[in-house]
Amino acid sequence: MNDGTVDHHSMDDVNALRQFSRYFTRRVGALDDHYLGQDRPLGEARLLFEIGDGTSLRELRSRLTLDAGYLSRLVRSLTAQGLVEVSAHSSDSRRRLVRLTPAGRAEIEEQNRRADALAGSLLTGLTAAQRDELTSALAAARRLLRLAAVTVDLVDGAAPDARACLEAYAADLDARFPEGFDASALVRPEEVSGTAGAFFVAYEERRPVGCGALRRLAPGVGEIRHVWVHPDARRLGLARRLLDALEHAAAQRHLTVVRLDTHTVLTEARAMYLACGYAEIPRYDDNPYAGCWFEKRLAGTVPDAAGPRPAEG
Repeated sequence: MNDGTVDHHSMDDVNALRQFSRYFTRRVGALDDHYLGQDRPLGEARLLFEIGDGTSLRELRSRLTLDAGYLSRLVRSLTAQGLVEVSAHSSDSRRRLVRLTPAGRAEIEEQNRRADALAGSLLTGLTAAQRDELTSALAAARRLLRLAAVTVDLVDGAAPDARACLEAYAADLDARFPEGFDASALVRPEEVSGTAGAFFVAYEERRPVGCGALRRLAPGVGEIRHVWVHPDARRLGLARRLLDALEHAAAQRHLTVVRLDTHTVLTEARAMYLACGYAEIPRYDDNPYAGCWFEKRLAGTVPDAAGPRPAEG
């Protein structure tokens, strides 16, 4: 949803981030050909860490967004040093697997020891209170940088990633709802595609980590459905990003009000909707899983243009 451009009001923020990046990479020796005092640059050291207990070259390319040629050169170098070994997958000869050798595992243990020592040396000059402050600041920075790197993309409601997110969402609700959840209650692809609606998938490092759907209820009225974030990506602020995208899509479709419902056990969802300007309203649907109903009029709309409100009671 962001084209990557920066307006002049953001330049102070950009400069601050760049200054921190330059200082930190210099301070930890990221540009040194002998990273952490070992006989290899950061690229090779990081790749050893990412290989861990073993993975495929395809997964490494995707996770690290590395050029295939560059990755191959790194793997060849580590193989020549006796630190990794490459083999074919047992069920797919085209898929190459890479694992650490015993020497590679020993190298990782030493790398971790040195990294811990370096991190400890950076903290030595700080008081306990200052270390706590730094730890909190780093946690906030990591959370916000993760959120900034997530993309929220409009996809067809029948796309594989859309359906995979909905399957995970349904499984999540089935575990959390006392009565369980029937996946037949999910929106149909045609309800949230093209002119009928919208479906967004959130991606972190090319992995789907969230979704949300919009469908039309009546002239001028839309309904937001299935806002979900993977457990690994929660507490980043991603649900609000998805909600913003859905509201923007509603405005683009000339919908002047959006409604949604949620289960009573989803207290965090109810709190988010209230914080985002949604007001509780009487029941407007027959969703058996709903216990709270909400509505929000979109900015710049005519109050009476959204159609009739649900009946009281």
